[in-house]
Amino acid sequence: ERFDWLCSHYKPKSEVPSNLTVYDIAGLTRGASTGAGLGNAFLSHIRAVDAIFQVVRCFDDAEIIHVEGDVDPIRDLEIISEELRLKDIEFTEKALENLSKQTRRGGQTLEMKKMKEEQATVEKVLEILKDGKDVRHQDWSPKEVETINPLFLLSAKPVVYLVNLSERDYIRQKNKHLPKIAEWTKSHAPGDPIIPISVSFEDRLTRFESQKEIDEECEKVGAKSSLPKIITTMRKSMNLGSFFTTGSDEVRQWTIRNGTKAPQAAGVIHGDFEKTFIQAVIYPYNILKELGSEAEVKSQGKVMTKGKDYVVEDGDIILIKAGAAKG
Repeated sequence: ERFDWLCSHYKPKSEVPSNLTVYDIAGLTRGASTGAGLGNAFLSHIRAVDAIFQVVRCFDDAEIIHVEGDVDPIRDLEIISEELRLKDIEFTEKALENLSKQTRRGGQTLEMKKMKEEQATVEKVLEILKDGKDVRHQDWSPKEVETINPLFLLSAKPVVYLVNLSERDYIRQKNKHLPKIAEWTKSHAPGDPIIPISVSFEDRLTRFESQKEIDEECEKVGAKSSLPKIITTMRKSMNLGSFFTTGSDEVRQWTIRNGTKAPQAAGVIHGDFEKTFIQAVIYPYNILKELGSEAEVKSQGKVMTKGKDYVVEDGDIILIKAGAAKG
């Protein structure tokens, strides 16, 4: 919505929205952690991603066979969670074995002290996993996070549950499995978002030729696409924010982690800008929209000039001032 408004306001020659790349990876089956089915391929692919959409089937269709023989979303949730944890246990045990070999040498050096601290953290992770808990739902210190991140644990990644309903159930927002899924996530995955979707409905919307036709169909059936909610929810789960660069040549939306400082945000635009950053000229999107023009934003004194310690806010419109790169 913000990007669309900025494009209509500036009417630039080029419009570049941010994007979220989603990979459709082969389904996970019971025994995947030990190589069953496409297990090892699945788990190696998923290890490289930043977050996980877990699609949970909640519709009956005799033509679409379920690998387990029937539709049981709680069973499916249990299987997937368990398989991911089992693979994490394997990763963690290997990491612990490598650390143990090094710490057995002993010594009082700073490097040895650091390795022993890492070993203690990995042991803690392993205990949690063997207790049937996911890494992402535990409290970790910043130092522990530094040790955990390089392990690329599957259960440490943010998860958004997409509950795939029939079109009929999606439109009326009712399904016998929904309360059970809500209860399961409350006890097993507290805080992880659940979004009802209908893949069949979304697929049907793609067959219309214009946005106007899509809007008319959504109004007719009393439902709308869940894609915008899916994207914004995942961005929030991944702690992502956006800032904008604007002008008559180009309006572009840039993605950063929340908490990113101005020089690092400048580096997203161009690597040299982080090194040669001088200052950032900033005003919030909502101020521009409220006042209607850059001239009015300036006349109202709403333009800010910020230095290296400024933490970029979601929705900031930014002009970076940087020095010449040294060759």
